[in-house]
Amino acid sequence: MRCASVLIVAAAGLLGLGLVAVHSAEASVFDAPGSLGPAGVWGLFQTKHTVYAGLALVALLVGSRIDPARLGRKRGLLNPLLLAVLLALVLQAMTFVPGWGVVRNGAARWLRVGAGPASFIFQPSELVKWTLIAFLAWWCAARRGVMHRFRDGFGPPAVLVALGCGLVVVEDLGTAVLIAGVAFLTLWAGGAPLGKMLWIAPVGLAGMGAALVTSPYRVRRLTTFLDPWADPAGDGYHSIQSMLAFAQGGPYGRGLGMGVRKYFVPEGSTDFVYPILAEELGLAGAGLVIVLFALILWQGLAVVRRSPDLFVRLLCLGVTLMVVCQAVINLAVVTGSAPTKGIALPLVSAGGTGWLATSAMLGLVAGAERSLARARPEEDAVDQDDDAAPARPVSGRIRPSGRAAA
Repeated sequence: MRCASVLIVAAAGLLGLGLVAVHSAEASVFDAPGSLGPAGVWGLFQTKHTVYAGLALVALLVGSRIDPARLGRKRGLLNPLLLAVLLALVLQAMTFVPGWGVVRNGAARWLRVGAGPASFIFQPSELVKWTLIAFLAWWCAARRGVMHRFRDGFGPPAVLVALGCGLVVVEDLGTAVLIAGVAFLTLWAGGAPLGKMLWIAPVGLAGMGAALVTSPYRVRRLTTFLDPWADPAGDGYHSIQSMLAFAQGGPYGRGLGMGVRKYFVPEGSTDFVYPILAEELGLAGAGLVIVLFALILWQGLAVVRRSPDLFVRLLCLGVTLMVVCQAVINLAVVTGSAPTKGIALPLVSAGGTGWLATSAMLGLVAGAERSLARARPEEDAVDQDDDAAPARPVSGRIRPSGRAAA
């Protein structure tokens, strides 16, 4: 099976599992056992989650038909990727404006568009996350010869990343840390010198530390992580209920829709959807999710190794790391291996903005592989006409100079 097909199947599989798990997690005690929600199985086709999943699947397929190399050919200050990241930062700042930002669970992370029944909300931090990665890939490719310098090399994008993380960290520390980490790796892969970036890293770490210690609830989460049973009905409740869901699921699970922990686990359809899925589908269902993310990592890095275009390599690297690292953080939180933090499981946790944006970006990675597959037969034909040696795929790690090691 081609790499692009594997990526599409893996992403679609996660969407399908997420759609079923979210509907099951949102069932109430008044629903019939195993009904997957208030309208039973037919309810799967009558909710906003189904609409978002359908749109996400369309975004995945459309993205897979686009050659991302075209996005990296634009130059100048009017580059669409630069304009996109600036717009995303403005939208993120608007979440703090009274009347514009939508507050849920004490956090203003959303913006409302429209009014009345036709209105909808979206999460600007998702746009910040993905537009920053795309912009960094473009900048590193365009400035590959000067990325070792601060002023006109890695400095400007580092400042932009700091601004984006500063806006996000106010309400979402986990996403800010994720963006900063993946951005650091992308800049390093794009040619920024590790030693010089480490000199400015303490500034970012100090900002993250300040965001942590100035928020009492974040400090409590950190101390509760060390001993959740010290406050089982308070700050330790999330972790304890999550671990109970894993324990009660066992190897075979209770059956789809038959879980009981979903009535107790907070945020069961979003941040803690994985324990619900594990309780109902058992070790097999939980393992399938990990296998699908492993396929995305494997095939995403395969595109990075084979692509001859620096922008495409960095874009695919950033997208792959963003999806997989976010999944690892979420799995660490819900299994009690990390302090509780509100970060979603990509393509599985409920979230329209996240499903759409993540699917579109993974579609671009699949599109890069399709472009490579189309180019390969042409290269082989040229080599045969010239009586040259058989062509071999471009592979190797990304060098600071922007060339791939043969």
